Amino acid sequence: MTQAATASASGGGDFHVFDTTLRDGAQMEGLRYSVADKLAVAELLDELGVDYIEGGWPGAIPSDTEFFARAADELNFKHAKLVAFGMTRRAASTAADDPGFQALLDSRAPVLCLVAKSDMRHVEQALRTTPEENLAMITDSVRTGREHERQVFIDCEHFFDGYRHDPVYATLVVKTALDAGAEAVVLCDTNGGSVPSDITAAFTDLRARLLGAGLAPERIRLGMHAQNDTGCAVANTIAAVEAGAMHVQGTANGYGERPGNANLFTVIANLETKLGRKVLPDGGLEKLTRVSHAVAEIANMIPDEHAPYTGHAAFAHKAGIHASAIKADPALYNHVDPVVVGNDMRILVTEMAGRASVELKGRELGIDLSGDKAALDRITTRVKELESKGWSFEAADASFELLVRDEVEGGLPRPFTLDTYRVIVDHDPNGTTVAEATVRVDIHGEHGEADEHRISTAQGNGPVNALDAALRSALAARHPRLAELTLSDFKVRILAGSKGTDAVTRVLISMSDGEAEWTTVGVAPNLIEASWNALADGLAYGLNRR
Repeated sequence: MTQAATASASGGGDFHVFDTTLRDGAQMEGLRYSVADKLAVAELLDELGVDYIEGGWPGAIPSDTEFFARAADELNFKHAKLVAFGMTRRAASTAADDPGFQALLDSRAPVLCLVAKSDMRHVEQALRTTPEENLAMITDSVRTGREHERQVFIDCEHFFDGYRHDPVYATLVVKTALDAGAEAVVLCDTNGGSVPSDITAAFTDLRARLLGAGLAPERIRLGMHAQNDTGCAVANTIAAVEAGAMHVQGTANGYGERPGNANLFTVIANLETKLGRKVLPDGGLEKLTRVSHAVAEIANMIPDEHAPYTGHAAFAHKAGIHASAIKADPALYNHVDPVVVGNDMRILVTEMAGRASVELKGRELGIDLSGDKAALDRITTRVKELESKGWSFEAADASFELLVRDEVEGGLPRPFTLDTYRVIVDHDPNGTTVAEATVRVDIHGEHGEADEHRISTAQGNGPVNALDAALRSALAARHPRLAELTLSDFKVRILAGSKGTDAVTRVLISMSDGEAEWTTVGVAPNLIEASWNALADGLAYGLNRR
């Protein structure tokens, strides 16, 4: 990767999108990146088109030191610049003699982001130095970085708390960094306690103070770094931009310590679609959903289904009145076209659904119901009846498709029908539990007729596993493709209003054939029966996918 040669005082244009997923985002509880993970995430963020990627703290964290060593040789960014994070030099020292600062230079990153104290209380109580020495530390560090042909950003830690406590000194910190040659000074809401009005007021007042101190308008380059402790991180970032910030920081999916950071993907989408500010290269915005989910997978985190713009439910509509409007014009209920951010609109089929919801969902599945009002009425009535009994089609598209095709086309060819099943669970004195299931099924031929009767018995570590094994054993000779179908998720829910061991249960089973994943649902007072319903439909659907 080209390093210092790519650094320049002009930066990445008039506006910077600065990602700190690999540094600040990595502080999230339960999240840990390997070096290989960080390299993969960095490549995704560069593909998206962010301007800067903060890779970590070389010299302070061994794995970050390794990351920068490998990144210099293995990453070939097309758009982004790699950033090394660290501190200004220590008090009563010089940047040239500070081992920590030297480690930043040794990382070969073309950009440095240095955290500095801007709250007088932190200067005196945490750094235990004088206000004057803190300013000298900032000046020396920025100038030394620039002398080594690095771009330098200053992160003003706890800026908004410090500004409320002593605006004169906080302003002096910002001016000192800009005078020394910092590319931008980033105002950090470190404890996440601010709301948008706080951000707007501080940016507006700070800019006026800096102009009054003699700084030229073009040199007042300010940025925003927001934590999400008030749930306002994205809103605070947008408020900062509207108040003049030209640099935004955030993390993929809002990862970070405590409640997290500003979700950079939400910030980017808002800037482009709401403020009309183009911050990604052409084609970047439509990659947003894919990159969001890919980063989550690398982090071993479940993607947030309800995340703005990128979540699976971001453009999902349930109520029938919504669907009726969407049928006329999707823009009536979508605040942006989902395709713009690489997402899709979805219609959820529930007891709240009307005919419009069912028709749109059928169209989504490739089934045109518009010309068959009688079938549409039957399907809508059937869905409402089943959902009132606890069935949930909004999370089980495969079950819904089976129901629709049964009404419209006589059903998908069913590879089998159940005659009976039996499950026995043995628990021996040693605590070993073994389940044994026997299934008796009719196997259907090519034209749907039952032409073979099979009985099969198998064992499993539980009753559902035993049923699955017995059914597969019965069908394997006629349907070898069963070997490709794997169970990827199994969820059990006691339905509202049901209590005790005789409660009605809902089972959702997800399966995959390596190319696609589908979900089926079963509901019954008996957990085994609910599981069988979902399992049998899931296998039948999978066998009909080709």
